[in-house]
Amino acid sequence: MDLGLEGKKALITGSSRGLGYATALGLSSEGCQVTINSRNRENLRDAKRKLSLQTGFEVHSISADLKNAESPARVVSEAADMMGGLDILVTNTGGPPSGSFASMDDQNWQEAIELNFMSHMRLIRASLESLKESDFASVLTITSMSVKQPVPNLVLSNSVRSATVGLTKTLALELGNLGIRFNSILPGWTQTERVEELMEFRAKNNQTSVEEETARQALDSPFNRLATPQEFANVAVFLVSPAASYLTGTMLVVDGGMYKATY
Repeated sequence: MDLGLEGKKALITGSSRGLGYATALGLSSEGCQVTINSRNRENLRDAKRKLSLQTGFEVHSISADLKNAESPARVVSEAADMMGGLDILVTNTGGPPSGSFASMDDQNWQEAIELNFMSHMRLIRASLESLKESDFASVLTITSMSVKQPVPNLVLSNSVRSATVGLTKTLALELGNLGIRFNSILPGWTQTERVEELMEFRAKNNQTSVEEETARQALDSPFNRLATPQEFANVAVFLVSPAASYLTGTMLVVDGGMYKATY
């Protein structure tokens, strides 16, 4: 299937590693112009080099910490200038710290809100003028399966990411008349650096090993394994592509069957 992505201009934030990197790789491989973002300059430089080597295409990069209120607008503006417009926005950020409700203070909550809600909102707001000029505009927010099925010791993520899903659905309804599609992917447990950190947290608390905790988590899927980043990215690339032109307001769980409810 031709996804119709060749020549499209895509900004993917939080993309020096993990799900963001895999999505950037998938889009670049389909012929998109791609701009990646990370707050870590060294990781960003390495990611840009690897993407260019793997796909043979030039990749743009912008270093910025999206928790800073001014950063999202700057990232969008610079990306649109470098690529000559914007067709696809993928908003992705790192996860907040692990811990129980009792262990979190106001600062923890505020930082989680800035990172996992406000950054998505600000990126989308800053992108609208450019997206209005596109014939195939698409926004994808990367959130978490935890908005449907809360994960123990992830109270910040469980709570704040739900606001981003609410925003995504609302904008799909409110701005569909502009031809902009809004969807979200709710990933389950995937083999990323973030998940490895969570497994380390569990292993420390349970006095086990990372391998034991990972194997135990994998049993939640009928496949008895975690997802690969590429498996996530395959879905993301399709969802933002013109091939998915009638999909909007979709909150798609990509979790290998770990979410157990019927709806």
